Amino acid sequence: MTFAFLHNTTRVQTQETARGGTKAGEDIFLRPPQVADYAMWAELRSASRDFLKPWEPSWASDDLTRNAFRRRIRRYQQENRDGLAHALFIFRKQDEQLVGGLNLSNIRRGVTQAASLGYWMGEAFAGQGYMSAAVRSTLPFAFNSLGLHRVEAACIPDNQRSILLLQSLGFQREGYAREYLCIDGRWQDHVLFAVLKKDIDNAA
Repeated sequence: MTFAFLHNTTRVQTQETARGGTKAGEDIFLRPPQVADYAMWAELRSASRDFLKPWEPSWASDDLTRNAFRRRIRRYQQENRDGLAHALFIFRKQDEQLVGGLNLSNIRRGVTQAASLGYWMGEAFAGQGYMSAAVRSTLPFAFNSLGLHRVEAACIPDNQRSILLLQSLGFQREGYAREYLCIDGRWQDHVLFAVLKKDIDNAA
């Protein structure tokens, strides 16, 4: 599968069987965030604030403003150009509704060849297979297009939904990091997961 995330017009179609036998993955596409996405993004994030808050860094007071979103887009674009990160929004194909987002960040080269995976899902769209489809379709880009060796992810131990998602996609638990990230205003322990290129190749 070839990805061209550097181009804002690129849509990535995915395939993944969701809960209940529906093809949620066939109903989504991924592309880089654009300034024009602001209204939909702000509405979804605002409606999902209480749902997302326990699992994310503290939101700035102006986080949902248009100016803050423009700064976010500029940062995404610069990190993309520098080869440091790739941010994607996840859309429902039928109506182009934004449902969530994911990113490959902290890309390291040299002897490491690794990146960190992060993601978020709007509350109204959680549990419908969208994130599983999005992550599954992003891993070939990470391994084949970016040439990475491993993709890492970290979860708060209480975030069972995220842990189950990672395990279902072939991520293996590798450790436990005390006070690893500052989430929701406090330093919190995290369970560490990773998937290697060979894990995906062997599962194909």
